[in-house]
Amino acid sequence: MTKPSAPRRHLPTSPFKAPDAPAAKHFSLGDRVTHDQFGLGTIIGVEDGVAMLVDFGSRQARIVSPYTRMDKL
Repeated sequence: MTKPSAPRRHLPTSPFKAPDAPAAKHFSLGDRVTHDQFGLGTIIGVEDGVAMLVDFGSRQARIVSPYTRMDKL
């Protein structure tokens, strides 16, 4: 697999509209989630907007914000 390319910069002098910033994702304790790399899991720990501790069954992982690769089920 290849890594996703870096997002393009928006110059202040550009005549084109700046892209909208993605909405922040919010998760809470006990939420079921899916992760692109680790699969299905359950949130077992929350670090106020910094990271989530997720149990994926065979392993636990600390997923840091902005949680781009993780979605709530």
